[in-house]
Amino acid sequence: MSPPIVELQGISKSYGALRPLRIERLEVAPGEQVAIVGPDQPAAEVLIGLITGASLPDAGEVRAFGQLTADITNGDEWLASLDRFGIVTDRAALLEALTVLQNLAVPFSLDIEPPPEAVRERAAALGAELLLGSAVHATRAGDLDGSGRLRLRVARALALDPALLLLEHPSASVLPRDVTAVGRDIRTALVRRGAASLTVTADRAFATAIAGRVLVLDPASGRFKPR
Repeated sequence: MSPPIVELQGISKSYGALRPLRIERLEVAPGEQVAIVGPDQPAAEVLIGLITGASLPDAGEVRAFGQLTADITNGDEWLASLDRFGIVTDRAALLEALTVLQNLAVPFSLDIEPPPEAVRERAAALGAELLLGSAVHATRAGDLDGSGRLRLRVARALALDPALLLLEHPSASVLPRDVTAVGRDIRTALVRRGAASLTVTADRAFATAIAGRVLVLDPASGRFKPR
């Protein structure tokens, strides 16, 4: 059995809420889709920061890809480690005045007006993978509905083939009628790529659609129970 790509043990991290974020134990295996139900938006941001090594816990240990995040000792090493993660968050701005295709070209090139042909092909393939359809070519990112914006964020986060996709309350702007379909489509793309994912959400329907293992967090103890 392969070792986990992410492992949190005995975590506590204060961030200005009434209680710290606590995680007694969490593991994500290679290629596994996991969802956590419970943490609010600030707690989700803190958790993703801990996993990527952007911050360190007050207590406990975080391992990502076998390495303790506390052992990452300089900025260059940390930036290199980020290549293994794709992050889906509303904090990562879309270029709303530009087309979907131009947004998808950003991970590949700074030359996006218009993208070079090779970059255009890669961007269009990403859009097709997340079922953005004809919106790729003419639609501005700012004109997409909540479902389309999430598909675009996921496609952009997958551009450089991360081993682990981290999703921070991704379905908050998606209409309830679209939640299950979008979650299933994202999961299909992840499984096809062999990538793992960790979704933090309050949306149980989305959690069930995107993940094979759904955990509910007790914030007081930091323990998980399966749903």
